[in-house]
Formats: sequence, C-alpha cells, structure tokens
Amino acid sequence: MTEVTTHAAVSDSLAAAPAAAEPENIGQWIIGHISNSDEWHLPFGIHIHLPQFEPIQIGGYSIDLSITNHVVMLWIAAIILFFMFRTVKKNKKVQSGFGMFLEMIVVFVRDEIAISNMGEKQGKKFTPLLVTFFMFVWVANLMGLVPLFSTSTANISVTASLAIITFLSTQIFGIKENGLIGYYKGLVPHGVPVYLWPLMFVVEVVGLIAKHVALMIRLFANMTAGHIVLFALIGLVVVFKTYFASPISIGFGLFVFFLELLVATIQAYIFTLLSALFIGMSVNPDH
Repeated sequence: MTEVTTHAAVSDSLAAAPAAAEPENIGQWIIGHISNSDEWHLPFGIHIHLPQFEPIQIGGYSIDLSITNHVVMLWIAAIILFFMFRTVKKNKKVQSGFGMFLEMIVVFVRDEIAISNMGEKQGKKFTPLLVTFFMFVWVANLMGLVPLFSTSTANISVTASLAIITFLSTQIFGIKENGLIGYYKGLVPHGVPVYLWPLMFVVEVVGLIAKHVALMIRLFANMTAGHIVLFALIGLVVVFKTYFASPISIGFGLFVFFLELLVATIQAYIFTLLSALFIGMSVNPDH
C-alpha cells in the first residue's frame, strides 16, 4: 500500500512539473501591453487607477463614460498640440527654430496635400482641418513609442471617430457645395443607363462607406501590428530563456522601433492624404 501511494505521489509530481515549467504566456503579455485598460502604467511599477463610472442607459443603448488609458492619451495629445501651436502663434516676428518646423509642416500639408488634391480654393479652406488631422495622428502615433505613454491610434474606436469626422465632412460640405440632390446624383457616373441607375446608386453608397471603413482599419491595423512585432521581438528573451537571445532580440527590436518612427509619420500622411481626396471628390464630384 505504501509503495502504491509512493508511486502515485511521484506520478502526480511529475505531471505537475511541466505545468510549472511552462514559459510565460507571451501572447497574453503582448495583448496586455497594446490593449486599452482602466490603468495608466508608469515606470518603476507605478499604476494609476483611472475613474470608472456606471454605464448610462439611453434609449436601449449603453453609454460608458469611464476614463481609460487611451482616453488619457487623447487628452495628452490634444494638450501637446495646443501648446505646440500656442507657442508659435501668428505674430509680426519671423518664426525660427521650432516655429519654422511647424510652419514647414503646415505649408507642406497646404500645398502638397490640400491644394494638390482639392484645388486652391477648397485646399486653403480645408487646410486647418487637414493640418489638425496630420498633427494629431502623428503625435498620437509617436506617443506610443515613449514608455510613459501608449498608442491611442491602436484603438479602433479612436480611428473610427477620426474616420467618422472625414465621412461627415464629405457629406456636409458635398451637400453644401452641390445641393442635396446634386451631390447624391453625382455619385453615379454619367452615362449610366436609367434602368441601372438604382443599382449603381446603391453600389456607390456602399463604396463610399467602405472607403471610410478602410480609412479606419488601415490606421488601426498598422499601429497595432507594429507594436505586436516590437513586443514579440522583446519577448524572445523569455521564450528562449537565455541571455544569448538578448543581442538578437534587442537588435531587431531597435530596428523595428526606428521603423515604427517612419510608419508613424507615413500613416499620419496617408490618413490626411486620403481624407483630402475623399473630401475633394465630394465637393468637386465632376473631377
């Protein structure tokens, strides 16, 4: 009886050993770093718990006004932009240093994005909106590469909100410039047979919505994917359980980090460019 008990105890201990020796779940660790949360993780293990509220029920819909990590990042990005442009506001003096850098960005967005794709009249009109798009997305993207912050543009709710602003701009200003009937009539190409017009109208409306959905997903997916790759490379040290993997992990991690700096700028440019194209096509349907 003693021998049987001893063998059973050894068998149980051997069965439990692999489970204890399993490496840390890298997937959960990565998801924990890129997902939204109700805490703001600071260096040295400091965690700030953000205010949480009970959802408000309005007409069968639940509205959650709780403050999350990405909400705080949006506020910080807005504050950074406010002080950036507040310090170089228009005055009689010639801008220098940082002011020249911001002026260069504004002129680039105005000339190479707005006017080039919307015409001079509409381009100058929409330059403030497009500059705001570019700078906000750019700052929010870059914040995710600073250990103190996280990437709010890796949240699909944030990119959806930005895409909705572009969509509403296309509809509001398209109707304002061409009239309600003229705008929606202009969605269907000229020369389409009358019997195909209803079908083409539905196809064009679906395509109009799909373009803005793609605008939303493109920014979200690129910013999320870059951070997943970066954290996965860092996690190689844990996976292989050896410091010999550190040079490879850190080397490739630094490469992806600098690549992310480029991607953050490119994605801000692409979002602004596509927004200019969509708004330009709505206010100038014949072009």
